[in-house]
Amino acid sequence: MLLPGRILITLCLMSLVCSTAFSAEQVKSIRVWKAPEYTRIVFDLTGAIDHQVFMLNKPERLVLDLSNTVTPKSLSKLDFSGSPVSGIRHARRSKTDVRFVLDLKEAVKPKSFLLKPNDHYGNRLVVDVYPLSKQGQQSESIQSAKTVVANGKRNVIISIDAGHGGEDPGAIGPGRLMEKNVVLSIARELKREIDAMKGYRAELTRSGDYYVSLRGRTRLARKQKADLFVSIHADAFHKKSARGASVWALSERGATSEMGRWLAQKENDADLIGGVGNVSLGDKSDVLKEVLLDLSMTSSLKSSLDVGSLVLSEMGQVARLHKKHVEQAGFVVLKSPDIPSILVETGFISNPTEAKNLGSHNYRKKIAKRLAHGIKRYFQDKPPVGTYLAWVKAGRPTAPKVVPTRVHRVESASSTPKVASSVSSSKSVTKYKVQHGDSLSRVARKFSVTVNDLKEINGLKSSIIHVGQTLKVPAKRS
Repeated sequence: MLLPGRILITLCLMSLVCSTAFSAEQVKSIRVWKAPEYTRIVFDLTGAIDHQVFMLNKPERLVLDLSNTVTPKSLSKLDFSGSPVSGIRHARRSKTDVRFVLDLKEAVKPKSFLLKPNDHYGNRLVVDVYPLSKQGQQSESIQSAKTVVANGKRNVIISIDAGHGGEDPGAIGPGRLMEKNVVLSIARELKREIDAMKGYRAELTRSGDYYVSLRGRTRLARKQKADLFVSIHADAFHKKSARGASVWALSERGATSEMGRWLAQKENDADLIGGVGNVSLGDKSDVLKEVLLDLSMTSSLKSSLDVGSLVLSEMGQVARLHKKHVEQAGFVVLKSPDIPSILVETGFISNPTEAKNLGSHNYRKKIAKRLAHGIKRYFQDKPPVGTYLAWVKAGRPTAPKVVPTRVHRVESASSTPKVASSVSSSKSVTKYKVQHGDSLSRVARKFSVTVNDLKEINGLKSSIIHVGQTLKVPAKRS
């Protein structure tokens, strides 16, 4: 039986309306993550959507229009304290669209993007809100990195990077143990350990549960003028039997690709390399840029492997090691051209035994202590120029007073006095035994004489001296 035309049209329209309503995506929930530089607002969605973001002023508001979207009758109350957002409200803009309005305390710069589903979340709309008042300002953390210890000498700066954070939980172990929380706890413990050592200062790339981009982490380390970058993670594998801590440095291939990226991007021209040496690339020829970058990355990679080896050996005191050597890969966070960088996998959070360890506060403190010991061993041996540690290793600028060893008179003219230490003395000449790390100029400074004086009295034709060699040192000139 054929239906009358009017009824048929009505049914088609009803079907179309139902189809449209059925296909509309839904905002399931909204979450807020607060970072020092910005606030992230995440809209959890049932599917991909189209959206628009724009600003309104008098008063300041941020508007988000979501197409073909519906919302539940009520959304969870959100905590915007400590952010430029004072509140959020929403209403239907049309039969198919929803408008969200964020009331603001100050002017902001918004950024928005969509994220596809992953292992932990479905489709998401992310809105990052940057207060204009903070643009171009250095954080208090970065300013504190310049602390002077003594005699105008600076701290060794360690940039500690707790992996993942905020929207990115990292690996998840038994009992919903999240990597982002474990590694932040270890990072904080490591900061406490390092800050307790004279001549050191630790800085965190993130101090709370928020996300920092991979390139953003290395940029922070460079702003902090770090001498070492340590990224902390917890491994995971589909087999629960996988276990062991490991340390990673950048691979040769990763270093090569990063050098190419720096040379290809014009915005890097004004950047500095060489750590605290501050070598600008902006005024260099293309060939010289390549040479400088190559030298810087080669030096940083060697230092990364050296410090990584010491850290790995220390971690072996409390944790089972996955490999007994430093592994190498092209991790983005290891690609700073001027900062030695290592990535530490503290264990497999997917392994029940290691997850239990990583969930223990005492175990995390032990891991942090061993990391600090490894870092200390490296910088005691190779302190950066201009640091308090280098000043101490050089014997300090104020040379220790030479205390003459009392020489007993002996009857035989052929007898020689026994030397109780590396220094002995007569009325006009002091004898000094060359120590590890000495140079002729350093000995001259130590005794306030000239290099020529030392050469002349010792009959030296060059400035080369050897450990264990005994030098005659003339009395200080008046």
